[in-house]
Order: sequence, then structure tokens, then C-alpha cells
Amino acid sequence: MAGNTFGEAFKVTTFGESHGEGLGCIIDGCPAGIAFDKDFLQLQMDRRKPGAKNNASVTARQESDRAEVLSGIFEGKTTGTPIAILIRNTNQHSGDYSNIMNTFRPGHADFTYFEKYGIRDYRGGGRSSGRETCARVAAGAVASILLHHYGIFITAYTLAAAGIYCESISIDEIEQNSLRAADNKAAAKMNEKIEQLRREGNSAGGIIECIVKGVPSGLGEPVFDKADALLAHAMLSVGAVKGIEFGAGFHASQMTGKENNDQMRKGPLFLSNNAGGILGGITRGDDIVFRVAVKPVPSIFTQQQTINTDNEDETIQIAGRHDVCLCPRIVPVIEAMTAITMADLLLRNKSARI
Repeated sequence: MAGNTFGEAFKVTTFGESHGEGLGCIIDGCPAGIAFDKDFLQLQMDRRKPGAKNNASVTARQESDRAEVLSGIFEGKTTGTPIAILIRNTNQHSGDYSNIMNTFRPGHADFTYFEKYGIRDYRGGGRSSGRETCARVAAGAVASILLHHYGIFITAYTLAAAGIYCESISIDEIEQNSLRAADNKAAAKMNEKIEQLRREGNSAGGIIECIVKGVPSGLGEPVFDKADALLAHAMLSVGAVKGIEFGAGFHASQMTGKENNDQMRKGPLFLSNNAGGILGGITRGDDIVFRVAVKPVPSIFTQQQTINTDNEDETIQIAGRHDVCLCPRIVPVIEAMTAITMADLLLRNKSARI
């Protein structure tokens, strides 16, 4: 299997499956001498991990997701050598998947993995499971520690879930509700709708907005490796993400040039941010702003039509423990992939000019 590595200067490789012994990442290219914060790393793991109480959205699977740092840190600082982090699986219920051993789950990668490789790990989807993202979050925590050294900070939050949008944006409220929404009142309505869908055996999608502050101008390679192109690559590599827009996004298609152009004054100061902080694939020094569309969880507890490995028609009733809405747990994943991308762009830019 190719394609398990992301980045050029700050390079991340992930490994592992949902029901294997564990998952992890290897980070190559992190500069030496950065003070390493293990507590920050574990905090990010805890934000993504399953098993949250009083949350209608989240699976009941209980995993500690303790991050074991195996290499690359000495006396509390990065050494410049590869950083390896391991997250062990401890609460697999592989038997929950025995009834789909030869059956493809609608909305999952079961069929395409089987078509490509002729074999698949049916226990939770194996490598295609959302559990793979715990390794990304570990790598993203390291990238964030590096970015904080340069004054770059990333914040993502649920903008919409189950068709309900935040009516106001308050960064302080993100960690105050179970949806990680930037509006506590909207979060309560989201949770109520998601609880209804859970009782019906159904699921929901949503929209995550991400803001990157402290970004210097000049990051991004202006042809194939534009800053927005690499961020799009990073976001769309997350299995549940089906779309991305920057700044005004698709609404820009309905605007005139005068409305869409971000006019400038000395500073430099941009009078608006329809571009989402990126022009010509290069950061311009203000906030990067983008949104991603998250599809509904495909594991739903209602009968569905499908086929088996012999190409015969079947009906399927999925069992096991699954999220109902991915939004609260995918927020730290979006932050992590953003951090990995920005760290890579930052280090690549150091060779751009004298």
C-alpha cells in the first residue's frame, strides 16, 4: 500500500489498523531543540479519543489512547531524529464484525479496498477506519508544538451539525459543549437532533471551520504545491471529509470582482478576507480560514441493501459501537492535519530566499 506518508520537509508516516495491536506515526524533519510538551500531546489525544460520556454523537468504544513516545526526544527536547509515537489498541470488539466478513457495508471503503487488494480487514474497516486518525492527531500535536514556537495557532470548531448552524461564533465556547461548536445554544439543538437520529438508528454530518492565526506571508509553493492545494490535500485525505472551501468559498461564484477582491491599505491591511488568507497559493499574512464538509457516519443501525464478495445481493444490519456524528471528534483531526501542513510549508519556506 502506497500513500501512507504526507509532507516534504516535515514528513509524517502513519501505520496501524482499527483492530490491530496498535497505531502510530513516524515524524521525520522536526528541527532539533524544540521544547517538547508531553502533556499537550496527550491533551490532543484525549480530545479525539472515543468513549466520551453524555455525548449522543460518540461511540461507546473505550480507548485510553495513551501516546507512547519511542524516539526523537531527549531531556525534554526534540533531537532532530525521527520521532516515533505508538498508540496501543486495548478495547477492540472484533466479534462485532463477524457478520460482515463477506459483506460490504454501504458508505464504507469495504468494496473499494476489496476491489483494489483482493483482501480486506473487515474488523472495523482496518486501515480505512476513522481510528487511523489517532496517529494523525499525535503527529499534529508535534507539528503544533513547532508552530507555537513561531507564534502560529490553529483553532477548529463545529460550525454546523445535523443541519443546525451556529448563530454566533465564540471561541471560548468550543470546549464547553459536547459538539465542540462555537455556540453553546446551537450545540444544544444539534445534540438534541443527533440524539433523535441515534434513537432512529441513523446518523448526521456537519461542517467544520478552521482558522489559522499568526501565519507569516510567503508560505506556499505557487504552482502545484500551493498552500491551499496542500491544505485541501490534507483535509480530503481524512476519510469523512467530502469538500473544502476557503474564505468566501463557493459563494465567490455569485459575487462580482469588486465584491470578492480583498482591498488593501497600508500595513499591509486587508479590508476583507474572501480569499481565506491565501493568494496565488501563497499566504498573505492574515488569517487562513477554511471549512470542510463532513459526511454522515456510514455505520447506521438500519437494514440496508448491499452485495457480498461473491457479487450476490444481500441485506445488512450493522452491529458494533459507532459514532452518530463525527464532528466533535474530527475537530482535533482537522487541527492536526492543518498543523502538519503548515509545519511543512514553514520549513520548506526557509529555503526560498536568502
